[in-house]
Amino acid sequence: MKGYQLTFYTQQDRRHDGTPMAEWLLELAKAQGALGATLFAANESFGHHGRLHAAHFFELADQPVGIIVAVDETTCARLLAAIRAGGADVFYVKIPVEYGRTGSDA
Repeated sequence: MKGYQLTFYTQQDRRHDGTPMAEWLLELAKAQGALGATLFAANESFGHHGRLHAAHFFELADQPVGIIVAVDETTCARLLAAIRAGGADVFYVKIPVEYGRTGSDA
């Protein structure tokens, strides 16, 4: 199948309406029809302001996190529209991909 890989980047301590941003994005992706998503943690990153974000030994609040979602074109448009409608400001990368499964669903 052809579609998109959406990767969202945020920090552990970012929240949207009281919910951690990463968790909100995972739940929203599921609600909009994505078949799966993966949350990953990174050690360091920097954003558009050039500020370094890093996981520190005693404090993980500024730890960079990402959410990867593979979606078809319709679900991609619906998910991005829902994020905008929700008022969230989150950086993302959208890459055209071919995706599928090996083996059987049985």
